[in-house]
Amino acid sequence: MAGTSRHDREMATHAKRQLGVCTDPVQRLRLQCLTRGSSGIKGLSRTFKIMDDNQNRSLDMREFLKGLNDYGVLMEKDEATALFQHFDRDGSGMIDFDEFLITLRPPMSNARKEVIMQAYRKLDKNSDGMITIDDLRGVYSAKHHPKYQNGEWTEDQVFRKFLDSFDSPYDKDGKVTQEEFQNYYAGVSASIDSDVYFIVMMRNAWKL
Repeated sequence: MAGTSRHDREMATHAKRQLGVCTDPVQRLRLQCLTRGSSGIKGLSRTFKIMDDNQNRSLDMREFLKGLNDYGVLMEKDEATALFQHFDRDGSGMIDFDEFLITLRPPMSNARKEVIMQAYRKLDKNSDGMITIDDLRGVYSAKHHPKYQNGEWTEDQVFRKFLDSFDSPYDKDGKVTQEEFQNYYAGVSASIDSDVYFIVMMRNAWKL
């Protein structure tokens, strides 16, 4: 149960349409990510993690501009500079990585955030802050997957494919953090207008 391809297509089309009229730099970056579907924001987050050479979970202007460029975000330098300054609230010349991502996620109601966390807690069986193949045993069934049914894939291969759908396309490590899970579903959430529909979808998908 990842975001459906139909939702992804609708979201990408909607984001492209909005990009044409949007002037707010934060919203423009968010829309550029969402034109890539549910995993767009998550992908940018992974790119920035790779940029963060000293692992201090903050970015200077050079790292920020390089990250945008590497991810293929089309933005004039003055717009990117304005964006950096928006996030550099204390004028230190650095932006906090986590704060940046939380601001970039499409806004979600508390009800949506709560149901996402319920699903995460259910999947993270041993509560170590990471969903792995071992966590999925007994929680997620591989038996209905066509490639498992025809003998092409083992159960573990089905589980790995499932985890990869939440992972960044450029750095698949077979582990899904809470942040990655939230980034992914923030993307899915952006394509669903109704809180009720989103919550029902999550409850059905994860049998919450």
